[in-house]
Amino acid sequence: MKNYGCQSMAAPMSRVLMRRPGDSLRQADPHLWNYNGYFDPEKAIAQYQALVEMVEATGAEILWLEDGNDGLSDGMFTRDASLITKAGAVLLKMGKALRAPEPESHGRAYAMANIPVLGRLTGEALVEGGDTLWLDEHTLVVGLGFRSNREGVRQLNELLNPHGIEVLGFDLPVWSGETACLHLMSVISPLADDLYLVHPKLIPAALWILMKQRGIELIAAPEAEFHDSLGLNLNVMPFSPRDCVMIDGFPGTRAVMEAHGVRVRTFEGDALCMACEGGPTCLTNPILREA
Repeated sequence: MKNYGCQSMAAPMSRVLMRRPGDSLRQADPHLWNYNGYFDPEKAIAQYQALVEMVEATGAEILWLEDGNDGLSDGMFTRDASLITKAGAVLLKMGKALRAPEPESHGRAYAMANIPVLGRLTGEALVEGGDTLWLDEHTLVVGLGFRSNREGVRQLNELLNPHGIEVLGFDLPVWSGETACLHLMSVISPLADDLYLVHPKLIPAALWILMKQRGIELIAAPEAEFHDSLGLNLNVMPFSPRDCVMIDGFPGTRAVMEAHGVRVRTFEGDALCMACEGGPTCLTNPILREA
């Protein structure tokens, strides 16, 4: 049986790539990495461990990347540097220049785990995993902004079309500017194949129409909590359909999900997620999801 394959956002997760923050985060220059006043590396490391324990409690196997004091403090956000498909891994190309070495580190981890690398993005192509969304098993959506571009979508189509996957690009707004991180998954979180948590004002209209055509129910998180959380209340990661984890402190968002039959688990994430612009979705790269 294959130990990889992930073309769903919410099917039960049984294997996941993660990287525990360590000395690279402790020694990070917050200004250089665009971390804000919530940043506290020791507190962030403790908060990360709480997420790890939740993942382990589901029975999912964690494939670990090591910090190694390599200076890649954003490397803990394993979602961004690679994409797993049923045909193998694609090594992406980072829009944030400081993160450029991350895809190759993922490639080394996959080689050790006997997961084939299907291909990699090259040249002017940019795609970060936080901009990718499996709309269904055969449709991959990419948000086009400061971290992902049309050449990235073109190259992904070249790699994935032969495996029955179409890649569609949708333009994202400027929002907070070039240095901030507005990924597609900053404004959309699938909770199940037919249920998404969204921030409607920042979703491309064409994508909104497509999701509605696919029969997806879109539920809006409270707008005030989106601003108060710096967008992290929308960063909700499913362990399985309607069984999700998010950062604590945003009861309105939690209540919206629970009203739709979603189990919501929480962990403290101010020093880790709100400080460093990435929530539980960003901190996990599912390797195997299957119904």
